[in-house]
Amino acid sequence: MKTVSRAYDTYAHAREAVAALEAAGVPAKDISLVANKCVSADLDDVEKFPDAATGVGFGGALGGGAGLLASLGILAIPGIGPVLAVGWLASVAVGAVAGATAGGIVGALIDAGLSKEHADVYSEAVRRGCTLVSARVTGKEGARIQAILDRYTPIDPVKRADDYRREGWTHFDTKAPTYTPNEAEIERIRRG
Repeated sequence: MKTVSRAYDTYAHAREAVAALEAAGVPAKDISLVANKCVSADLDDVEKFPDAATGVGFGGALGGGAGLLASLGILAIPGIGPVLAVGWLASVAVGAVAGATAGGIVGALIDAGLSKEHADVYSEAVRRGCTLVSARVTGKEGARIQAILDRYTPIDPVKRADDYRREGWTHFDTKAPTYTPNEAEIERIRRG
């Protein structure tokens, strides 16, 4: 198996990418999505969604409808804070938080085959409001799945790392405080 991952500035683009993966025949069990809590105005009051902690019906509240996104749930990842998450990557990252594996989301991404640098950038991007989509596919399907994910305007991890470094960032830090986006960033993320 090979893992293909992309991070998106908007939840809407990530949601479209997930729908395209499902339409292309990628099984839901092989797709993961991790999104910063700030991706939806609906999440400002988590109490509106009493089943959110268990992931029951949460995707419908976010426009996920049927399919993988209908099982989104809220969890906390060190260095990122509250996230919406579903799929194998979220399970591995949470297991790492609980002590099953070292490294949290970065470790989960590295274990899935990403370079340390890209894992750091994708994790920091999620911390700052992006949405990460990952798919496990056979090697022969890798190029096709990459092409599907690339249709929805993912970030360029090399350019994004350069942008972050200009701000003084060096790597993803699980002890970093929860990132608080400014109003313009929240609007960009939600606008999608």
